[in-house]
Amino acid sequence: MPELKRLHVSHAPAVLAFESANRAYFAAAVPDRGDDFFVRFTERYHALLAEQEAGVCAFHVLLAEDGSVIGRFNLVDIEDHTAELGYRVAQHATGRGVATATVREVCRLAAAEHGLRTVRAAATHRNVASRKVLTGAGFVPVGPADPARIGGEPGIWYERELTAPAPVRQGPDEDVAPEAAELPVRAGTSADSRERAGA
Repeated sequence: MPELKRLHVSHAPAVLAFESANRAYFAAAVPDRGDDFFVRFTERYHALLAEQEAGVCAFHVLLAEDGSVIGRFNLVDIEDHTAELGYRVAQHATGRGVATATVREVCRLAAAEHGLRTVRAAATHRNVASRKVLTGAGFVPVGPADPARIGGEPGIWYERELTAPAPVRQGPDEDVAPEAAELPVRAGTSADSRERAGA
């Protein structure tokens, strides 16, 4: 059974293996991280851990029984009881409800551990599967997303209020997208925004 864990320095090799093995799959749905991500992986990874330690982000990995990473789920820009969600799931783990179930769990943790009241996520119009994951996890569309903030494509902002539990959908979840939320590009962050967004 997969286990959700807070990102730790010891997860670095498994995270790099996950990103490398799924690079082409992720790039088919969201902007590619680029070669620089892999060249400077260690530096960027430590920057993420520093942001987490400062309390402005909460990064999670979904681990298989063998310790390999099958998903990354992030809460970023934690402020004023609100955060933005980004995630990606390995190609071989899609289509089984993993993404939707884990997004629900991250929302539960967001309220219980961080005192959050609202979680937001943006998805491009073409990322239909990601939008299904968000709605399946209790998010509702709240308006258009600026293309400049989500990889240059038009999209939609979704929001979930955390005061009530998410409705449970009947039937299998359709979570075949590698990333549910293409988070906004921010200048001046200590870590690459696409890296932070990718869970």
